[in-house]
Amino acid sequence: MVRIFLSGAALLLCAIVVTSSLALAEIDDYTSGSETFFAHSDTLPWWLSAQSNTIFQWHPPFHADYSGPNSLDRRSDQAATEVATLYTGLELSPTLEAIADFEIGSGSGLSDSTGLAGLTNLDATRDLDGMPYVARLWYRLVIPLSDETVDAERGPLSILTTLPVRRLDIHIGKFSMVDFFDLNSVANDSHTQFMNWTVVNNGAYDYPADTRGYTYGGVIDYEDRFFGARFAEALISKRANGLNLQKNLQDAHSENYEIEVRPELIPKRFTAVRFLAFTNFANMGDYHQAIDLFEAGKTPVPEITDHRMQNTLKYGFGINAEQEFTDTIRGFARAGWNESEHESFNYTEVNDTVAFGGDIRGTVWNRPQDKFGVAFVGNGLSQRHRQYLALGGLGFILGDGALSYGPEKIMECYYNFPIPIHAGFFGALDLQYIDNPGYNRARGPVVVPGMRLHVEL
Repeated sequence: MVRIFLSGAALLLCAIVVTSSLALAEIDDYTSGSETFFAHSDTLPWWLSAQSNTIFQWHPPFHADYSGPNSLDRRSDQAATEVATLYTGLELSPTLEAIADFEIGSGSGLSDSTGLAGLTNLDATRDLDGMPYVARLWYRLVIPLSDETVDAERGPLSILTTLPVRRLDIHIGKFSMVDFFDLNSVANDSHTQFMNWTVVNNGAYDYPADTRGYTYGGVIDYEDRFFGARFAEALISKRANGLNLQKNLQDAHSENYEIEVRPELIPKRFTAVRFLAFTNFANMGDYHQAIDLFEAGKTPVPEITDHRMQNTLKYGFGINAEQEFTDTIRGFARAGWNESEHESFNYTEVNDTVAFGGDIRGTVWNRPQDKFGVAFVGNGLSQRHRQYLALGGLGFILGDGALSYGPEKIMECYYNFPIPIHAGFFGALDLQYIDNPGYNRARGPVVVPGMRLHVEL
């Protein structure tokens, strides 16, 4: 009964997010078409821009029968992150460009980004130490396969303005795998849209990355008007969610595959369906082996890191769809599954997931730059993964010391709006409701309100 009441309260708070944002927006009817502080050239052979993203989140105390080392803190808690990125690019020829991005981050997520599979702030990685680092550094070569061309919009990750309709793109260097895979224009960017890890990305996609979300590798992308297919080979971390990547491909590597089809299901409305697969080879622990060692009395609790050096395989699949319904309304859906005998290694502790939602642009209420979005997610664990956590095992995100299993259920809504200071300033109010946090029916539910300040330079 309490959960039903809190769920209804979350929906009410979601409505309050919208009405409060509208009230703030009415302070000044700011509807400038510019979305950046400075105008950017469409003709110069180089690119320079920057952005800053600040997120504050809080949650009140919530019920918990017990807690463990990796639990979401049952007491009232608050956290903030700030991430700033400098984007640079150089057009070396009409078919060759170089991208170099530099980043700095500080702060932390709620409970130091533990206790939830669907963590509430995508910016909250475990290495926000305030030191700058290279985020992206890649070359892109475009191989034309047709004479027909289309106009392309310039942006921080590509400055080429004309592309062949049919082409082969080759990217080599440092990047985030989700710069190219599992893209979705409705739920893809935590700086302007949703913030939850399992809304912005497919929670079951254990894509290769260091703690900050980046890797080294190569991507081959074939593009046609209604079809795309891409493949990537990349480095994987030496240990679960580690900062150091394994440089020797014989010891660890990752393959990523995606096919994208863009049928016109509704006349003159964009549709995309993407089919994803991945294979990761790394020194990963085995849940079955960890449980056996514990039951044999060789470890005090199951320890997924207590295993011999071994090159093991983890694989998974996903589907990702988006649909434009009108000029102002869009929808999305994702689903994913991964092999569950081996430990979650890169992204988060999810073995299967389903997510869906949509957004609506504020044109309906005469605020064309405003946007409201809502999403629902269900995350699940395999039987072995559940047993490991129930016996007191720890993952790199989860570990309540015990487990009364229930699927982790999340609702998130946000309202994004321009701030009437200058073009390029945006604010957002966000609300997340999580039932069975960390897959535990003995804890929660928890409500997480948040705010975001985003600046585009």
